[in-house]
Amino acid sequence: MTNLHLDTRRHMELFDAYKFGDTPVHIIGAGATGSWLAYQLAKLGISNITVYDFDVVEEHNIPNQLYGMADVGKPKVEALAEMIKHQTGLDIKTHNARFEGGAYLSGYVFVMVDSMASRKDIVDKSIKFKSAVKLAIEPRMGLNEGRVYNLEPMNLAHHRGWDAAWYPDDEAEVSACGASQSVITTALHIAAICARQLINHFNGVELSNEILIDPMYNNVYPTTW
Repeated sequence: MTNLHLDTRRHMELFDAYKFGDTPVHIIGAGATGSWLAYQLAKLGISNITVYDFDVVEEHNIPNQLYGMADVGKPKVEALAEMIKHQTGLDIKTHNARFEGGAYLSGYVFVMVDSMASRKDIVDKSIKFKSAVKLAIEPRMGLNEGRVYNLEPMNLAHHRGWDAAWYPDDEAEVSACGASQSVITTALHIAAICARQLINHFNGVELSNEILIDPMYNNVYPTTW
């Protein structure tokens, strides 16, 4: 089989993967937003991607996540790495384990775990005042809407704003059956906005700290702290 190189010339004017180079990208959580985000970033030509997730693919994941029926029972990170390799030729790094707050991170970090308590633990212990992290991006998703938070680790105002926007797990949106609300159209929309935050930051564009997203009406409402 011919080893084809990923040709990214069509989007180089917007994002140049060669200039981005070996900058690390960490995606913590490979679910509805994390799986699609990893896929998009690989399609951009980003090669140094590390994904963390301890879960396996289940049938209820198929409608809103990147995975297919053939992946059921596989660790999510393993299925994701196989898909990205097949689609782009790129090898991502994977950790089939729960990410623990306090572990070292660098470059761009996407916090996409299910638990709000875990998000706070990761932000507090592995992101705040960690100079090796360029930018932390933390999305939240409901059925018809979402939010994306941009946090510069060395900016105290960003920490205060993010702390004020955090809420406990019992306030998260759930369905009547007790499961998290999620649909592929919203997940794809939020993952795309997360990817664009990396592009904008790398290109020197000033970011809003909180972006409210309403995919139903195709509206985006940015706020700066």
